[in-house]
Amino acid sequence: MTSKTEKIKKIQIKQELPDINPGDTVKIYQKIKEKGKERIQAFEGVVLARKHGKGISATITVRKIISGVGVEKIFPIHSPNIEKIEITKRSKVRRSKLYYLREAKGKKARLKRKEFAKIIPEEKKSSPVSPEPKNSEEKTEDKKVEETKKEEKQPEKKEKTN
Repeated sequence: MTSKTEKIKKIQIKQELPDINPGDTVKIYQKIKEKGKERIQAFEGVVLARKHGKGISATITVRKIISGVGVEKIFPIHSPNIEKIEITKRSKVRRSKLYYLREAKGKKARLKRKEFAKIIPEEKKSSPVSPEPKNSEEKTEDKKVEETKKEEKQPEKKEKTN
């Protein structure tokens, strides 16, 4: 038997979240209610820590510097007030909690960038692939040209060695 809390947890957990790690620069879109209106506000910063596992209580600490003052916010990842989370940049880090960035200034506060490819749905992928020859004649012509180039280069090497 599942309890009421377990049912609520299943409803609240978001399935389409990206894999967020410390060192990532993320953009978090948060719903804010003011005077009966609801708007979305973005907060972009570096993830210092991820806590409480991958369950419903998982949180991330995000740090951003606004006019020379460091601002940190703790976001519950599965909160209904979080509209979406985008990873804009990934950095290479060697520890799970980056609290040392609080005191770091200048070059020490920089993180090394890691290669990061945004995940694009397969429908939108339309990168041109190198065209293959349509018939076998074109393939054989290409092979013949490559073979003749190899043959031309080989005698030159033999002459140089003598």
